[in-house]
Amino acid sequence: MSVAVTIESIEKRFDAFAALRGVSLDIQPAELVALLGPSGSGKTTLLRLIAGLEQADRGRVLFGETDMRDLSLRDRRIGFVFQHYALFRTMTVGENVAFGLKSRPRAERPDPAEIRKRVGDLLELVQLPGLDKRYPSQLSGGQRQRVALARALAIEPRVLLLDEPFGALDAKVRKDLRAWLRDLHRRTGHTTVFVTHDQEEALELADRVAILNDGRIEQVGSADDVYDHPATPFVCEFLGEVNKLPVKVVGSQAFFGDRPVLGGLSQNQGGQAALYVRPQHLRIVDDLPLALPGVVEHLRRNGPLRRAEVAVQGLAKRLDVDLASQVAPAIGERIRLRITHGSLFAAA
Repeated sequence: MSVAVTIESIEKRFDAFAALRGVSLDIQPAELVALLGPSGSGKTTLLRLIAGLEQADRGRVLFGETDMRDLSLRDRRIGFVFQHYALFRTMTVGENVAFGLKSRPRAERPDPAEIRKRVGDLLELVQLPGLDKRYPSQLSGGQRQRVALARALAIEPRVLLLDEPFGALDAKVRKDLRAWLRDLHRRTGHTTVFVTHDQEEALELADRVAILNDGRIEQVGSADDVYDHPATPFVCEFLGEVNKLPVKVVGSQAFFGDRPVLGGLSQNQGGQAALYVRPQHLRIVDDLPLALPGVVEHLRRNGPLRRAEVAVQGLAKRLDVDLASQVAPAIGERIRLRITHGSLFAAA
């Protein structure tokens, strides 16, 4: 049965390094939450604290109403999946999956027939039926990670923790496993927390994303919340590519130099600010109000999109503009750009 996880004001230091600085987070039963951030942001430390593999200097972790410090590691019933599988190489796939069940005290251990049935059911669940006699070395990376997930699920965990579960796999396998894991979560309903530094992975998989930076949570929200309405400049810059323009806000408009570039702002905003605009939120237009003049200096392919690099007088860095269905301009062509959406932050 899934359980709520409550993280209250967690602080953790390693000698002089503050890994976590007053982190609080509520995770609902059956929710899938991603801990996303750059290296050193504290996400893996937080995951290990939830697992009980580290102890907090201050604060606490609750499973439901129970303080984790009051439970033994076995009683916490946590399924943990590591980046590099951590399978027992000398055991078969079936023996790996059954390990947690066979390790239970005799009074709680299922009988051999029940263990065999559970192993078979789990291998069906992770789409590896009939591979119980193989060894990990005979499997692909994606198959090994699914075995690791089956082993974590075998103990019927209350919370499933995944530490960069697809980090060791190539891009195509990662993408396939993301869709598979999302479907698995829908079917099993475990409270799940996974760590990743891959923004696309977090936004695609998670019900909510907690973005960490320098030991603190900068923002928690759905994929749409954090991507379209970033709470801080860090979140905006970390979640994909973005252009940055220095502007001055007067009334309901933002001005780049003496030219208005974005309107409809709240009246209470004013003064110097930074306007963050993603490449897909710039459109090539005719000479209209709020249009920004520039010159196309480079065209390049960005996956399924074509992208233009546009030089704007007064900006040291070119603006990236996604062309999508727009007709590609010629290099050297003078164009005008309209900002359809931006995130505004007061200047430091």
